Amino acid sequence: MMKNNSTGFTRRAVLGAFAATTIAAAPNFTKAAGFLRGSGDIRRIRMYSGRTGERIDMIYWVEGHYIKDAVKEVNHFMRDWRTNDVKSMDLRAIDIMAAAHNLLDVDEPYMLLSGYRSPRTNAMLRSRSRGVAKNSLHMKGQAADLRLNGRSVYQMARAAAACRGGGVGRYSGSNFVHMDCGVVRTWGS
Repeated sequence: MMKNNSTGFTRRAVLGAFAATTIAAAPNFTKAAGFLRGSGDIRRIRMYSGRTGERIDMIYWVEGHYIKDAVKEVNHFMRDWRTNDVKSMDLRAIDIMAAAHNLLDVDEPYMLLSGYRSPRTNAMLRSRSRGVAKNSLHMKGQAADLRLNGRSVYQMARAAAACRGGGVGRYSGSNFVHMDCGVVRTWGS
């Protein structure tokens, strides 16, 4: 388990250690939050939606405190674009996305494919694909499907898994990674 020390860790050091060996982290989110150090004293989320044309580049956490208005904007951005339903996203999911993005050391924003999904949207998607869970964490505001053109699905999934904060699914055929704040697990290819 990595411990917080006075020297701290740089993103390059963490990625180097990860490449050399498996990073062992505590299996629960509260202890895994040490990986969120990659987010620094601020946490920032950068995304765009090809569906709505919207972009967000938001500092949503500063010095240990979430910024209420910023979180509200993130929730609106991550809404079900098909129904315009907004749900409060689980802040742990946003933290995982931000930390993984920082570990990837890219300036490119995520492309958000799916954030919150209403039960109606989830049922419609489930009728079209076996890969959509009946009780998807998307319906609880605890998951997002993301893409980066500058990083592979494998690289994105590895960074998200290093956070040890939830589930990470690799969907190489569709070129996206699922990140959630549920049970720590990985799947896909």
